[in-house]
Amino acid sequence: MDNTKVTVVGLGPMGRAMAAAYLDAGYEVTVWNRSAGKDTDLVARGARSAPGIAEAVAASPLVVLSLIDVEAMYGTLGDADLTGRVLANLSSDLPDKARAAARWAEERGAAYLTGGVNVPPAGIGREGSSIFISGPREAYEEHRAALDLLAATDYRGCDPGHAQLYYQLNMILFWTAYTGWYQAVAVARANGLTASDILPYAGYTADTLRGFYTESAALVDAGDHSGEDQRLTMCAASVEHILHTAADSGVDTAILAAHAELYRRGVEAGFGDESSSRLIQLLAAEEA
Repeated sequence: MDNTKVTVVGLGPMGRAMAAAYLDAGYEVTVWNRSAGKDTDLVARGARSAPGIAEAVAASPLVVLSLIDVEAMYGTLGDADLTGRVLANLSSDLPDKARAAARWAEERGAAYLTGGVNVPPAGIGREGSSIFISGPREAYEEHRAALDLLAATDYRGCDPGHAQLYYQLNMILFWTAYTGWYQAVAVARANGLTASDILPYAGYTADTLRGFYTESAALVDAGDHSGEDQRLTMCAASVEHILHTAADSGVDTAILAAHAELYRRGVEAGFGDESSSRLIQLLAAEEA
């Protein structure tokens, strides 16, 4: 089997970046997209544009999918013969949907790998980029070199849902932090400052988060919620201060109000003298 052949299905910004990375590495690349016109630059560089999805799938042992979500795969692949193919679906979606998709692919004779891409299109093929992968180990090892060309693969086991689980956990961290940046910029601008004015301090705060994660992880896993350094009452007071600063600035407070309510609930539940990590218990509805 020629593992230097690859098909890329879905030519949005991410799919085009992936196909380009394979062309850069000398692979024989077949591309297909539901709407026409997105493969022009790739074809000019040597990619083959398949006339239909059946031909695209038949062209390569590895079919890389870059779609809006897992659900889009069903309509995209349609009745194409998947026998003997390895589908690497690098589309974001829910862990359980990835598991269902794996069963669907296996019923049609294909091996199914799930991927969560941890970089934007500009990061594809660059050092330091990574992709969570899960699914059959044999299929992963067979095509690991091709997947590593896109970004360093972090194999998370045979459960096809695990790559999506790890990816979505990362996205929880990313989107809450990035939305916090937008909130801070809105308050800054309401007070005559620019995003550039606060950028150095935002960068410092982002850098310090790693230390907070590292320090708290072992304590949380050990069930240690002692509040010597960050008592919940102190944290709740700080969250109230940012809520009212935003309100006084005339900025939307919906996001901050939700945070403040969570911290109030923690204090009301009797956790005021403990660490703010007790909030995990409220979020997870765990018993004390």
